[in-house]
Amino acid sequence: MDALLSNLKMKMKDAYNALLKDYSKIRTGRANSSSLDDIKIDYYGQPTPIKQLSNISIPEPRLIVIQPWDKQVLPLIEKAILASNIGVTPDNDGVVIRLPFQPLTEETRKEIVKKIRKMAEESKIEIRNIRRTGNDDAKKMEKDGEISEDDKAKLLKDIQEITDEWIKKISEVATNKEKEIMEV
Repeated sequence: MDALLSNLKMKMKDAYNALLKDYSKIRTGRANSSSLDDIKIDYYGQPTPIKQLSNISIPEPRLIVIQPWDKQVLPLIEKAILASNIGVTPDNDGVVIRLPFQPLTEETRKEIVKKIRKMAEESKIEIRNIRRTGNDDAKKMEKDGEISEDDKAKLLKDIQEITDEWIKKISEVATNKEKEIMEV
């Protein structure tokens, strides 16, 4: 029983952490180096993250500066940023690439909030699917004689409590992200 509960907690935590990671990549009108996390360039035949090839700094709230250690990769980085569709046009001066983030319009903010809500709902669905799997496992354990009917009832109650806890956390983080977007 405890193994089932700890396994469900771990899966739900992973779903929550995946949502947090996705939220960190959402453009908020402020410069955030995590928006570059998934951008890779072909460096000597290997797909390599930009962060491994350069120094990335944020000298101003709306500006990211990328200074590659090898100047030969500047055009590759610029091309990869353009292809990544992060909503920023790189400015390459031959030494560094500057990514100026424009302030978000009201319309853009509302679109981002819709996206945040959709991502939160998808995470909640994932949590509920994990709960359903746990409930099925509990019922199977009772059917196989591994646990009693009372133990099954307690296990189902515990699974629901864990589910409610993670759903609440998702709702809180989504609300906070929405406030962050609308206040910028």
